[in-house]
Parts: sequence; C-alpha cells; structure tokens
Amino acid sequence: MNAAPTWGVVATIKAPTHDILNFAAHHLDLGAHRVHVYLDAPDPEAEAALRAHPKCRVILCDDGYWRRRSRTGRPEKHQPRQSINATHCLNKRPQVDWLAHIDVDEFLWSDSPLSGHLAQLSPDTFSARVRPVEALAPDPYAEAAQTYGWFKSCALSQTERRSQTNAIYPTFGPYLNGGFMSHVAGKVFVRTGLSETSIRIHNAFKNKVMDVDAKELHEVSLCHLHAATWEHWHAAYRYRLNHGSYRADLKPAPQSDGYAFNMHEFFQMLEADGGDLALRRFFTEVCTATPDLRHRLEAFGHLHPINLDLDTKRARHFPNHA
Repeated sequence: MNAAPTWGVVATIKAPTHDILNFAAHHLDLGAHRVHVYLDAPDPEAEAALRAHPKCRVILCDDGYWRRRSRTGRPEKHQPRQSINATHCLNKRPQVDWLAHIDVDEFLWSDSPLSGHLAQLSPDTFSARVRPVEALAPDPYAEAAQTYGWFKSCALSQTERRSQTNAIYPTFGPYLNGGFMSHVAGKVFVRTGLSETSIRIHNAFKNKVMDVDAKELHEVSLCHLHAATWEHWHAAYRYRLNHGSYRADLKPAPQSDGYAFNMHEFFQMLEADGGDLALRRFFTEVCTATPDLRHRLEAFGHLHPINLDLDTKRARHFPNHA
C-alpha cells in the first residue's frame, strides 16, 4: 500500500510575528509536512522560531537573495515577488509531493486529512484547486461571543453566482463577484518533482503553459481573512486600492450586460458619493455577519461556521510565543 502523499505550503510574508506564526502553526496542525516561509522583510523573532521547528523552512529575502534570483534585483511589486519565490520553492527542494502557494491571511481547511483528498487525484493531475471562503466580521450586536467564525462562499457557475449575488447583497451585489472582496479563483496545489514548472498567484504552469484542467478539491476550503473586522479592512484599504487586490489594472466581475466596474472603480465611486460612511455601509451589508446576511447566505448554502482557533495552535507549535 502506497503511503499517503505529503503536502506543504509556501508563502511570501511581510506581517507581524504573531501572524506569521499563526499561519505556520495552523498548517502544521492541519498536517503539513513542510511550511516554507519567504520573509519579505526581516523579522528575527519569527525567523528564529521557524528555524527551530523541524517542519518549517525560512528564507530571508534580502538584497543578496534577490541578486541571486533576478538580474534586475528585487521586483517592485509584491505579486512578482510571490510568484518568483513560490517557483523557487517548487523547483528547489520542496520536500513534499504537493505544494500550495498561499498568503499569510489564508488558511487551508478540511474536515478530514488533506493528504487523503490529494491521494484521490489521478497520477496525471498536475494541479488541484482549492476555492476560497471569505471571513465575515463578527456581528457587533450579537448577544454572546462564539467559538467559531462565519465564512461565506459563492457558486462556481458564473450564471448561478450572478443571480445569487444579486439576491444575497441587494444593494451592492451587482458590483461584486460572488459577494467577495478578494479573489474567487482560489489557490492551487502543484505536483512537485516535474520539470519546467512554475507557480503564479492563482495558477500552475508547465512549459510556460497554464494548467487549465486543475482538478477541484471540493472537500477542501481556503479560509481567507481578507476583511475579518472593519478596523483590519479599513487599515489595509488604501494600500489594496493602489497596489493590491483593488488596484486599477484588475479585471471587473463579469456582468450579463457586458460592462462592469472593477473594484478600484467601484470603491472610488463609493468614496466620492459618501466617503467613509459609504464604505462603512458597504462593509456592513457585504462583510458583517448580521442576522439578515447570515439568513440569506444560508438559504443558498453559502454560510459556513469554522473555528480556526489560531491562538491554541500557535501555543502548541510555538510555545515560546503563546
């Protein structure tokens, strides 16, 4: 009987030490054989903690590292840095059978061992896709604290997604792709040990050709803490608008009439109309676990209670940072 396949994650991270170790601890707890962290900025405390763990690997992406990776040095935008680092890990020594490139605010989730789902993939499968569920901010008027968080999903079918999004988010749905603030594409696991392979943000490539036949891992989710609280989202909003997931050059969500705003245009329009108050109204309808939103999501099968319990996992794997 063949052994279950091993899997790991790789991430390029610039974040507080607490968040870096939460990311690593969660995936170790889930069964990762390797957690590869490329530090986009120095963090001696996180680096030392990761190096001390037998299943973690860490690389500091300093000037010397980038001179070795690229003739032009460190790319200005973080997206190319992520792709270069993920591909470097994939082709260097990933030490796993399957490697997923994800971000520090993304957490793989499965109710059963993830290796079991990977074991069911056919030998000719090159990549497998994990779809996201986005975190909802807690309901500020909830009577009691809960041990889990609420996450939302969306339909895979574009036609179904459009009609459901309009029903779930009555004011802002027409401007959104699945009601999501960030990507709906998810991330991919890539089979290691093959030649001429690379990873970009959402896809795998072989011989510079994108794998359009990535298999769907329906029993695995990618919990994305993109807008977990108003304060967290608002603090990151301006950077995302100019450089990140709301930047001007991204494609808009598909619309039945053929025209749509992308998120950059939409947020600029929203701000021009009402400033921070308009942004707050938007966040309440789209990103907050109010009873009304939970009811509408549940009606379409898109409401998911998940307890990440990151503090407990960090204490278990990095006890000096509990």
